[in-house]
Amino acid sequence: MQLDNITIFEKQSLAPYAYTQAGGVVDYLAIPQSLTELKKLLHWAKDEQLAVHVFGRLSNLVVRDGGVRGLSILLHELHSITTEGHNIVAETGADLILVAEVAMEHSLTGLEWGAGIPGSVGGAVFMNAGAYGGQTDMVVTSVTAVMPDGQLQTFPRDMLAFGYRQSVFQTNGGIIVSATFDLHPDDKQAIQQRMDVNNFKRADKQPLNYPSNGSVFKRPEGYFAGKLIMDSHLQGVRVGGVEVSKKHAGFMVNVANGTGNDYEDLIHYVQKTVQDKFGVLLETEVRIIGER
Repeated sequence: MQLDNITIFEKQSLAPYAYTQAGGVVDYLAIPQSLTELKKLLHWAKDEQLAVHVFGRLSNLVVRDGGVRGLSILLHELHSITTEGHNIVAETGADLILVAEVAMEHSLTGLEWGAGIPGSVGGAVFMNAGAYGGQTDMVVTSVTAVMPDGQLQTFPRDMLAFGYRQSVFQTNGGIIVSATFDLHPDDKQAIQQRMDVNNFKRADKQPLNYPSNGSVFKRPEGYFAGKLIMDSHLQGVRVGGVEVSKKHAGFMVNVANGTGNDYEDLIHYVQKTVQDKFGVLLETEVRIIGER
């Protein structure tokens, strides 16, 4: 169906769009090409009394097999990146990897840690993503979002409520549309070398040859999730087509046409096993949504 030249797909699987290559069918799916189109979609959903679910690159998400009711919006086409002196302003759907590359090309340091993180700027802000000693809250100075009343609001750093894998957008209903990164000048070659080192570490330790969501669990205080899972002898354990990676125990990989339910069931099995063995409850870093 069409809404002012915006295509809205009906009964569309999210699997082709997801990093896991798994996920159920959504009632309606739209991919806006601009902020104006996003606002029109939100207005239409409100008129139709539809629940709204907004996603970036679907890189930190498990969608159950029963799918998602209402309107699902993918923001990956909102991906402009501009530089303003030492600042980079990136739209929500821009690849964090590409933003890091743009920073390097402009001899700006501070985003080397994001050079290998698969996901969008919006997702990085929403989850306060981080790796290799860097984190989103170290470089983001402001974020603009569409709020539930339809108005744009810009949040300065001190209003973002960043915490470990947390931000204010997990509770305030705002839809992130852009973020400003405050970076610093440095030698371009030195920046590139740091990015190369991080990407080498990632390729060396992570199972990049299979679809996955990256790290499944948050780091429990005083422990490392991957080591707890490894010491529980869970590497290689499989539910359906999803397996605890033999290369990195903190990852779950889609090795044989796994489904969202396979991911969730394996997550619960790992949680129970680790808690029974070590008394530690692993909290998921990935989000799990949809109906069984």
